[in-house]
Amino acid sequence: MANTEGKPGTTDFGFQQVPEAEKQKRVASVFSSVANKYDLMNDLMSGGMHRIWKQFAIQMSGVRAGNRVLDIAAGTGDLTAAFARRAGPNGLVLQTDINAAMLERGRDRLINHGCVVPALRCDGEKLPFAANSFDCVSVAFGLRNMTHKDAALAEMLRVLRPGGRALILEFSRVAPPLAPFYDAYSFKVLPWLGEKVTQDGASYRYLAESIRMHPDQDTLKGMMQDAGFERVEYFNLSAGIVALHRGYKI
Repeated sequence: MANTEGKPGTTDFGFQQVPEAEKQKRVASVFSSVANKYDLMNDLMSGGMHRIWKQFAIQMSGVRAGNRVLDIAAGTGDLTAAFARRAGPNGLVLQTDINAAMLERGRDRLINHGCVVPALRCDGEKLPFAANSFDCVSVAFGLRNMTHKDAALAEMLRVLRPGGRALILEFSRVAPPLAPFYDAYSFKVLPWLGEKVTQDGASYRYLAESIRMHPDQDTLKGMMQDAGFERVEYFNLSAGIVALHRGYKI
């Protein structure tokens, strides 16, 4: 399904149109429900491929020792931990998420693995950081859940230092020959798997729908350019199931 415009004052929640003020609450309910099994479901849903996608993002980030990194919608902290290893003791990596359950699970998971970084609950559309604060800002599998994606992109640009880069790792538009198989997997297997593992098939039905409503690769590239990013490019992974977008603040 193509990304479509709703009525004024409404936005998409999967295939539904809901009042803008309601989307954040519904998304919060989804992630609070699945937080305890989030990592397990990521491995099951992707066959472990999410680890390769995230590693590619880290490699393309350009993060090095001493850098300051903001990880938005960090979830259980896979990227946060990898950024922390690269930034080293003289750098600063912040783990942020709007959802308290996900943030707490990510914080505890990182501590258990010996990685201690600041964890802050904040809204990606209204970042509580000064302009020109970070060398790299990332959001992985979180942008599609935000109500005002243009506001989130503008905030990412604002808090970046000149020469800094933004990374957006997100489900995207799969290559057309694979679309029928991907649709069958998304709308039949994912909800079934979610019900079996988390007793919450509805949240994984929303996941599949939210992917279809998210802007495709070229549309998101255009949105980043409109927000003010320069040298925007994207890399298709797994035949476009996921794409990594990268843009710079000049």
